[in-house]
Amino acid sequence: MSSKLVIVESPTKAKTIKKYLGVGYKVTSSFGHVRDLPKSRMGIDIKGDTFEPEYEVSEDKAKVVATLKKYAKDSSEIIFATDGDREGEAISWHLAQILKIKPAKAKRIVFHEITKHAIEEALKKSRFINQDLVDAQQARRVLDRLVGYELSPFLWKKVVRGLSAGRVQSVAVRLVVEREREIKAFNPEEYWSVTGLFSKDKSQEFPGKLATISGKRVGKMDLKTKKQVDKIVTDLKKEKYVVSSVKMKKAKKSPPPPFTTSTLQQKANQTLGFSAKQTMRTAQKLYEGVKLGSQGMTGLITYMRTDSMAMSEKFIKETDTFLTKEYGKEYASGGRRYKTKAKGAQEAHEAIRPTNAKYTPESLKKILNPQQYRLYNLIWKRAIATQMSEAILDKTVIDISAGKYTFRVNGQIIVFNGWLKLYPKLTKEDSLPKIEEGEKLKCSKINPLQHFTEPPARYSDATLVKALEEHEIGRPSTYAPTINTIESRGYVFRNENKRLQPKDIAFTVNDLLVKHFPNIVNLSFTAQMENDLDKIAEGKKEWIPLIKKFYKPFHKNLEKKTKEVDKKDITEEKSKEKCPKCKSPMVIKLGRFGKFLACTDYPECKTTQPIDGEEKKEAKMVHEKCEKCGEPMALKHGRFGPFLGCSGYPDCKNIKSFAKSTGVKCNKCKTGEIVEKKSKKGRTFFACNQYPKCENALWSKPTGKKCTKCKQLIVEAGKDKVKCSNKECK
Repeated sequence: MSSKLVIVESPTKAKTIKKYLGVGYKVTSSFGHVRDLPKSRMGIDIKGDTFEPEYEVSEDKAKVVATLKKYAKDSSEIIFATDGDREGEAISWHLAQILKIKPAKAKRIVFHEITKHAIEEALKKSRFINQDLVDAQQARRVLDRLVGYELSPFLWKKVVRGLSAGRVQSVAVRLVVEREREIKAFNPEEYWSVTGLFSKDKSQEFPGKLATISGKRVGKMDLKTKKQVDKIVTDLKKEKYVVSSVKMKKAKKSPPPPFTTSTLQQKANQTLGFSAKQTMRTAQKLYEGVKLGSQGMTGLITYMRTDSMAMSEKFIKETDTFLTKEYGKEYASGGRRYKTKAKGAQEAHEAIRPTNAKYTPESLKKILNPQQYRLYNLIWKRAIATQMSEAILDKTVIDISAGKYTFRVNGQIIVFNGWLKLYPKLTKEDSLPKIEEGEKLKCSKINPLQHFTEPPARYSDATLVKALEEHEIGRPSTYAPTINTIESRGYVFRNENKRLQPKDIAFTVNDLLVKHFPNIVNLSFTAQMENDLDKIAEGKKEWIPLIKKFYKPFHKNLEKKTKEVDKKDITEEKSKEKCPKCKSPMVIKLGRFGKFLACTDYPECKTTQPIDGEEKKEAKMVHEKCEKCGEPMALKHGRFGPFLGCSGYPDCKNIKSFAKSTGVKCNKCKTGEIVEKKSKKGRTFFACNQYPKCENALWSKPTGKKCTKCKQLIVEAGKDKVKCSNKECK
């Protein structure tokens, strides 16, 4: 008897599902998409206004398709079990097309976690392929191809080869560029605060902050000068401190909601330092399944591309039982449900949660790799906390009068920790001595503090994902790929604080698009397009008219700008520099890796020089001669950082690595110096400049000090932290 064929997109997922289905089923994988638009041409009918995509099977999937056809021929039934989002629906649709099964008759199952119960329930509720979801995915793919395939070559002609543009990526670049300009334009403002240190008799001291002057609240920016603050301090020296008000109240603290794609990416970036891509890659493995000893492949979390905060009733009940057993009935909420706020979110989906509360992080610590464990721990704690009781706190607010001045003291203690049992360090307790109205207090110190406003921070993965979500740019499946794209295409780089910082090329391309293709980088226009794609998925809009409405004016404008825009206006600036060889004027040009100086007598003179810093506009020459031709060596910048190149290029193409001095002597060979270098993948490391004679290398910057225990170098370990470079030394 022939078996039923179940097709998924991942081999790991196939292994996990096979365990639950057993005999009578053959589970195989398509290894992702099997068909896509061609790489070598547009692949969309733009002449006939049908915008019909010309899909083709990629070369690397030919064997996979042949195997699937063979399995399909020998099967009694074919079941498509790809992911439950638009991308997954499209994969099933493409597979149905290849296997010559009508989508309206294809058997499709959807589940949000890979467990026995979920698979069995999905088989009971099979449906046909949802053409609306497929059309929404096709519309996105076609839109992105039209923009990328037509606008990218425009950038090659008018800026530099190798650039790319995209409907969502270009908006993300705009956000990063505009934030950088805000930072550069920022002017810090001075402001002050005043705090006092109080005590009752000789008991514990507690801080209070100046809150009002003559009954008027003191705002953050109200105290602007030292002169103002000095007068306050002088006045306070004459005053007595009396408790004017004591207010006590009980407060409840609710747990945060369960994770969606964006909130998981944000939290993983903030607390674990994971990039959005790293978070999704790790979550994918937890979703598809991990081998749990005798249990075999087991899915540990629900589907990780979601904007829903709903959780299944089954999980809520199981978690309630788990909490009652593990922590006591008082810790179980009895079932808490969350309503999704995201516009266009699909309630049929679930939030990201563990498949079973009993799979505690500690029970899996020896099975999961460190990355998987840390992310799973984050997901498990958040989901379980949503079903725990509220924390109860006693809050105290004390006002202390000193003439016309009032200080405010805040204190709190946890009466019942509830969900905070899982997060013991999350809420700080500030206990206060028992104090009553009318009591006199001692003030041991008045502390005036000077502050300055700070510029907005550069985007991290977390804050950029949040910004994209707030502006309704992209959807759960696109956040991580968008950030990865703008980084891999060379528009942004991660600085020493892992923040996304734009390169010169990002400013140029962004300004060009803002001026000549405003819709492409317009936030509200892009958000509206996303909403229209949602309407296609809901069956409320047709996809071809949407594409036509966008493409016609876009293409017409592109043809116009191709004729009008002059490359020199975009990529060249005047400079005061003279060519060191022929004395002709030099201009500032924009290349793939940033700005550089170039001789205007090109091609007769091909001299180029790097620019050291955006403001200086001058070439930085290194006091070193080329060992091949004797010309000066120049500091240049490439994809993997700075390097030395002969200024006689292209006649002499000699290059050598450039190492930045740290001023720290090598602790191994005693003669060399530790210098900063770049690996082939662009990662900064520190090594002895006597390599290969001395192979001493460090991943962190040495401070110049030595460990008092093992005498090895002390290195930087994050903000204001240091550690011994010897891993065996604690």
